[in-house]
Amino acid sequence: MNEKKIAILGLGYVGLPLAVNLSPHFKVIGFDISIERIKELNLGIDKTLEVEKKDLKKALNKNLIITNKQKDLINSNVYIATVPTPIDNQNKPDLKPLKSVCKIIAGLLKKGDIVVFESTVFPGATEEVCANELEKNKKKLKSGTDFFLGYSPERVNPGDKEHTIDRINKVISGQNSNVEKVLLNIYSKLTSGEIHLAKNIKVAEASKVIENAQRDINIAFINEVTQICSKLGISVYDVLEASKTKWNFLPFSPGLVGGHCIGVDPYYLSHKAIQLKIIPNVILSGRKTNDQMPRFVSQQIRTKLKKNAKVLFLGLTFKEDVPDLRNSKSVELLKILKSLKIEIDTFDPFVRNSDFKNIDFDKIIHSSYDGIIISVPHSFFIEKISTIKKFLKPNGIIFDIKGVLKKRELKNYWSL
Repeated sequence: MNEKKIAILGLGYVGLPLAVNLSPHFKVIGFDISIERIKELNLGIDKTLEVEKKDLKKALNKNLIITNKQKDLINSNVYIATVPTPIDNQNKPDLKPLKSVCKIIAGLLKKGDIVVFESTVFPGATEEVCANELEKNKKKLKSGTDFFLGYSPERVNPGDKEHTIDRINKVISGQNSNVEKVLLNIYSKLTSGEIHLAKNIKVAEASKVIENAQRDINIAFINEVTQICSKLGISVYDVLEASKTKWNFLPFSPGLVGGHCIGVDPYYLSHKAIQLKIIPNVILSGRKTNDQMPRFVSQQIRTKLKKNAKVLFLGLTFKEDVPDLRNSKSVELLKILKSLKIEIDTFDPFVRNSDFKNIDFDKIIHSSYDGIIISVPHSFFIEKISTIKKFLKPNGIIFDIKGVLKKRELKNYWSL
């Protein structure tokens, strides 16, 4: 493969930064099925806020082409799939997006092409599920003989400006040594971090899925401790502050665990475990604890509000300073509170979704609310906390779920 012509399929939180950062070194075509997304990106607009306008424009003026037309990918010889891998309503892997992108690539495959997956999957999915879908091509090309597979798990952390895609360590794996060499050449151009060559594709898949499952379990432990502390009448943050003085204590914090990774990936690992006739007690226990946190938080809030209370709910996305609503536990908490017949106004500076009616923040009347819930501590809210406090009635309560304002000694204040 003398000249690498890279096609990246899926231009979301993972695919777009990948396309932009590879474009200084290779000819890159970014593909997405969303016509609206393609139009916005070609105007230099990235609603995920992962890529700055100047960087996107610079890439578009050089080696990057963005399209929603499959025929534009026909001359590519390296295909990188970065589609989402969600779960269904029974918490089982939903592989429809993955199979759909495989179908698109299958229609483009030529002998010698390499297909790389960055989507988080259970161990074995690339060589079992994806290979099977890719082999449904008209030319009857076979995996490992005519075209070849690779896997390099994504490590994008939405909103994180420190661990960006051009700095992180990257894991790569390939079906053979030639694929490994190609991927080493590509990804070493992407990042200044280290490139780790995994033993094989299955190892790389497993390494990714346990990263988020481990984090999920650690947070679940702290969330369970939080509920114990609540019964004891003490703050889990005070307990953690004391525990952190020990050199080997792991500093995890309680909270609502959502998003497309930590709240999803453990189910991919447990799915494979069950197939292997292993009962994933620890993994599923952690998920159960974290999935129940919105209910626990809602109960804490309900008991502290008077009847007929009016509340301002701040923050809807799954984490601070990102516009991503996928699997947001704040949205789940909001729905539970509304089911308890609490009158609620909502505001999130990152959300322009018609499903949520944001109030006009600048027109909020002082002393309007019996409670203010800071569900997602966007920087916007922290910077305006002096103004936000004025929205409370004299005996109103600030509910600070993540405890970001704990040290400010606010009157009528609650946190986990």
